Formats: sequence, structure tokens, C-alpha cells
Amino acid sequence: MIALTDRAWSPYVAGVLIGLLQIPAFLLIDTALGASSSFVTIGGSIAGLVDPSILTIDYVAKHVAATAKNWWQVALVVGVAIGAFVSAFLSGSLRRGVSPIWARALGTPSRPVRYAVAFAAGFLMLFGARLADGCTSGHGLSGVAQLAVGSTVAVAAMFVGGIATAMLLLRRI
Repeated sequence: MIALTDRAWSPYVAGVLIGLLQIPAFLLIDTALGASSSFVTIGGSIAGLVDPSILTIDYVAKHVAATAKNWWQVALVVGVAIGAFVSAFLSGSLRRGVSPIWARALGTPSRPVRYAVAFAAGFLMLFGARLADGCTSGHGLSGVAQLAVGSTVAVAAMFVGGIATAMLLLRRI
């Protein structure tokens, strides 16, 4: 039995639950799980407030349109963030400060340094996700579930890139 107070869930149970979430996504709004487009939706909406001519760009216009698909992904990303916080709080694993492994990896326990590295790395990942026309959840969960060859190749490349990066950057810890 799993409980919200468990420190970690079985990856098999969590995988099945995420897989089952695909069903209402496809049936109700004709889309799959994904996250990276939500940043285009929010970014384009904010940029459109500053300069409305941005909304005439086809790429931005299709992501800013008030459709269930666009706002489903925004709700998914917000829900993941809130769910992660609630899970960490309920399980007693919420940390104050910088994790010891990150302090060793960065050479400092400084929060501003950790936040700057996290922001830069997140930006690079998001840039790559938009360049690949999908994020890890889009390709890994949805694309592979649909047996898409491009998604399978993308997931393999993500694993190879992640392992190579970890081997290069985390040698000293």
C-alpha cells in the first residue's frame, strides 16, 4: 500500500499511474503528457502583454491560444511542482538549504550559487526540449507509449547524454 507520507513510491506503481494519466489526456483533450510547451504558453502570454505584435508569430500564437491542450500542460507543470512540495513536506524529506551532494558538486553550500546553476541548467534543458520538439515526459512517456521511433531515439540520446554529463561533472564527488 502506498501513502502520501511515504518517502518514496515504487517506480512501478508511479509509472503505472502516470501511464494511466495518458488515457484521460487522449480521450478528453486529444493530447499526450508533456511539459515544455507550457513554458511557451506562459512566456508567450507574458511577452504578448509587453509587445502584442509577438502574438502574430505563428509559433507563439498556436501556443498562446486558449485551448485545453495549452492550458492542460500549464496545469500539469504547476501540479507537478505543488505535488513535489506537498510530497516532500508530508514525507518529512523537505530540506532546508542545499543538499550535501550539491554542496560537494558545486564546491560550496551557497544557495545563490545553487539557484544560479539550477536556473542555467533548467534553461539549457528547456531550450533543448523545445529544439527537440518535446521534453523527456513528452518523448519518454507519450512518444514511446505511442511507439514513435523519433521519441525512442530521443529517449536513448537523453540517457546517453545524462550518463556522459554525470560522468564528466560528478567525478569529484
